[in-house]
Parts: sequence; structure tokens; C-alpha cells
Amino acid sequence: MSEPPFWKRKTLQELSRDEWESLCDGCGKCCLVKLQDPDTDEISYTDVSCKLLDGATCRCSDYARRKKRVPDCVVLTPAVVADLSWMPATCAYRLVREGRDLAWWHPLVSGDPDTVHEAGISVRGRVISETLVKDAELPDHVVDWSG
Repeated sequence: MSEPPFWKRKTLQELSRDEWESLCDGCGKCCLVKLQDPDTDEISYTDVSCKLLDGATCRCSDYARRKKRVPDCVVLTPAVVADLSWMPATCAYRLVREGRDLAWWHPLVSGDPDTVHEAGISVRGRVISETLVKDAELPDHVVDWSG
């Protein structure tokens, strides 16, 4: 009998750096501009992406320097993930934190980094850079990409 995969036997805090990085499915949803209702605290996603998100690959175009170039970029850590209510329901960091398994389309399960896109989970081809949208226009870009 083979050993269960690392995400089934380790907590987020126990992951190596490589394991942590491999949990990212490459959906790009965490790099979308989100709006928070001041009365209800409800979070709405937009189709507006961080200026560093490559809309074709759904990866950061300057991952190593992202925090320097985008000061409000949220660098994910186990402690941060525990406090983020806006993480997508499909996010592997959230799923592992909640003791749930990864979806069939996750690259660690499928063995193919394109399944997240083929399954329609990623934002590939569906976003516009924040450099092209004025803040006042953001409510017009709210989307519901559940799943």
C-alpha cells in the first residue's frame, strides 16, 4: 500500500516550500480585484486582475518581486490562509486547511497543469488588467464564477 499524498497527511504548516508552492492550482482567482460590501462584509469577485497576472497562464508575471511591485499583494502563508474568507472554495490551500481533498482537475491529482483550465476553473481568457479599469468602474465588473 502506498503512502497518501502529502496534502492528505500534512497540515499546511508542515509543508515544505516546494510542497506549498505545488498546492497552487494556477486558477488565478486570488489575483482578482475583490470588492467588499461595507455593510455585510460580503466579498464579490471581479473580472479585473492584478496588473502582474498573466491572463493566458494565470500566473504572476513577477512572482519573486510581487510584494515589492504590488504592496497590497497578499503573500499566502498558513497563518494568512486561515484568516482569508475570500479564498475561492476550490482553492487547494483552503481545502487542505479544511481537511478536504483536492479536486480531480488539480494538477497534483491529474498530473497535468492544464486541467484547471480545461475544467473551466481558472480565469484564463476571462480577465482584464487593473491598469485598464478605473476604480469607479469596478462594480460593473463583478462576476459570479462559482465552482
